[in-house]
Amino acid sequence: MDRLQFEVPVRITPVPGLPVEEIYSVEQALDFLQSWPKRRQGKVYDAAFNACFGATVDVASSEEACRAFMAFCRVSGLLARDMMLPVKRGGSARGFREARA
Repeated sequence: MDRLQFEVPVRITPVPGLPVEEIYSVEQALDFLQSWPKRRQGKVYDAAFNACFGATVDVASSEEACRAFMAFCRVSGLLARDMMLPVKRGGSARGFREARA
């Protein structure tokens, strides 16, 4: 598997009413983030952008980038309702939960 590939794609709904899109890799996440409006950027955006960029230069892992991008999508209201989020227990992911009820 490509080192910049996400283990599980991040499912987003960037436009309500349109089909769900899937982000499969750090590169796709960076493309999405770079097109995000400047006026809507903030700390969570910066964290996601930095983690994704860091993964491209081997400063962060693709897993860290995926988590940061997922957090950005969740906070921004983009995460698809059927996206399953990893549940951490005791330092490791041991299952999944739905993003929203």
